[in-house]
Amino acid sequence: MTNEQFKEFSPSIPSDPGIYKFIDPEGVILYVGKAKNLRNRLMSYFGDKKHQLAKTRVLVKHAHHIEFTIVETEYDALLLENSLIKKHQPRYNVMLKDEKSPLIYICIKNERFPRVFLTRKPFKDGSSYFGPYLNKFRVEQIAELIRKLFQLRTCTLNLSVENIENNKFKPCLEYHIKNCAAPCVSYETEAAYNKKIDQIKNILKGNFSAVKNHLKEEMQHFAEKMLFEQAQIAKEKLLLFEDYQGKSTVVNPAIKNVDVFAIADDENEAYVNYLKVINGAIIHTYTLTLTKNLDESPETLLLFAIQNLRERFHSNTPELIVPMPLAIPGEEHLVVTVPKIGDKKKLLDLSQKNAQYHLLQRKKQAANQTGRQTSAERILRTLQTDLQMEAIPLHIECFDNSNIQGTNPVSSCVVFRNAKPAKRDYRHYNVKSVEGPNDFASMEEVVYRRYKRLLAEGSSLPQLIIIDGGKGQLGAAMKSLRSLGIDQQVTVIGIAKRLEELFFPDDPVPLYINKKSESLKLIQQARNEAHRFAITFHRNQRSKNFIKTELTEIPGIGEKTAEKLLKQFGSLARVREADSTELVNLIGQAAAKKVNAYFQGENLE
Repeated sequence: MTNEQFKEFSPSIPSDPGIYKFIDPEGVILYVGKAKNLRNRLMSYFGDKKHQLAKTRVLVKHAHHIEFTIVETEYDALLLENSLIKKHQPRYNVMLKDEKSPLIYICIKNERFPRVFLTRKPFKDGSSYFGPYLNKFRVEQIAELIRKLFQLRTCTLNLSVENIENNKFKPCLEYHIKNCAAPCVSYETEAAYNKKIDQIKNILKGNFSAVKNHLKEEMQHFAEKMLFEQAQIAKEKLLLFEDYQGKSTVVNPAIKNVDVFAIADDENEAYVNYLKVINGAIIHTYTLTLTKNLDESPETLLLFAIQNLRERFHSNTPELIVPMPLAIPGEEHLVVTVPKIGDKKKLLDLSQKNAQYHLLQRKKQAANQTGRQTSAERILRTLQTDLQMEAIPLHIECFDNSNIQGTNPVSSCVVFRNAKPAKRDYRHYNVKSVEGPNDFASMEEVVYRRYKRLLAEGSSLPQLIIIDGGKGQLGAAMKSLRSLGIDQQVTVIGIAKRLEELFFPDDPVPLYINKKSESLKLIQQARNEAHRFAITFHRNQRSKNFIKTELTEIPGIGEKTAEKLLKQFGSLARVREADSTELVNLIGQAAAKKVNAYFQGENLE
């Protein structure tokens, strides 16, 4: 992907957190990355600076296009990146050799008197898993806090009814240091223990307002009793709860295999976002663009997109999450869910956010394009009004002459289309029929040659012709236009440089336009561009004639040899003063002998 291609793509990149994918021409994912700010991160891959790593340069070179998915938080971006890397194993991503997951879950074991512990891999054993989490220290603090608040067992004993009734166990050290209430010896009932487990589940689900109220009351109680150390501990627990963040949207063990679809549309297009969720993790994202031909309803468009995307990505998930009730033909076994609250609603909201973003970005691009067209049209309509023209001057041509004391007279014609320079249509002219410094005759010749050629080719004429000069140059140009019979078909003006006066044919009173007017600035731009183009051409012609009239007068010295000498020595005087050895090394012995003889006045014949 080149810098130019990225510049065209970059306006559509959001500043939200999310993941991005570099994809090759065959559609293979080369790299998956995460970003707190997608725009800033992707901008770092392109630009003038060279990448430090050769691998990064190769990645950018091989990428055909970039896709991205926005999420709510940087944390969600990290989780989504992890699941996509595991699924697709992109070539340029770093792989963990031991396959150890960076994700951590809190498990409530499916057993009598359940244990609560940390694990990196959830199992389908009926246990409850909460997470995943990335900050191990934070999760350990939460787990330790739960143990301190609720005094849970940590042992792996089989606390069956028979074992407890037979007094098979004795209270351990955890009971004596008040970390456990010893359910193994019936000091705590199963009902009381399960109530604590229900409270822990509420905390891990984010429903911990009752616990927060309890800690506040506890902190206030200790403070009133002047027990500041215990009050500080209660405060730290409260702050930890307030800083705690619940489950992620993009990785959720409570949701198994589902397809999520959301739609955003306007009068012309619709965008359908697709999230594929396997074992609670988003493993694929895609946004489909649909062009409306008739007044199709969102239900019809979404139904078409669902069938297309499920077939394209070979999906056979048993459940769909969608924003509206749908009947899928031939898929009666599918469960179609329209969630209102909960974890599935969060997934649907994420998909809806991505679809809505693509729609808004498309409208923004269309508005920008319309704005650019409106700007050019506004300037041209102002110019049309100022010059009292019948047609909008979409095609403008401007002429200028250049010479020094009559030598090498040249002229230029520059073309503007839609208020912008059309450099491919620029033309320059060597004045053929004029000798000496005669700007009027030069202007008459080149204007005649220009429009005789256009008429012969059947090309369209400009709506406005600008002549760089006053009444004299304007009169000369009109003479040519009248002889061609097109003087009534175009608007012609002359612009005098000193006071920026605009002259019309046969009108002695000049027109003055406000110096800050956009229309005058466009006329000045055309005049300056014609002057620059003429000067550049004149300098080139003068340089060529200089070579021809000086060095090429030497018998046996051609233009190429003369150019070589001037390029090496810089001027004719230095060529004259050059050492014979230098000349021989540069142009050969025979040519060097001729050059030396010429400057020494010798006659080789």
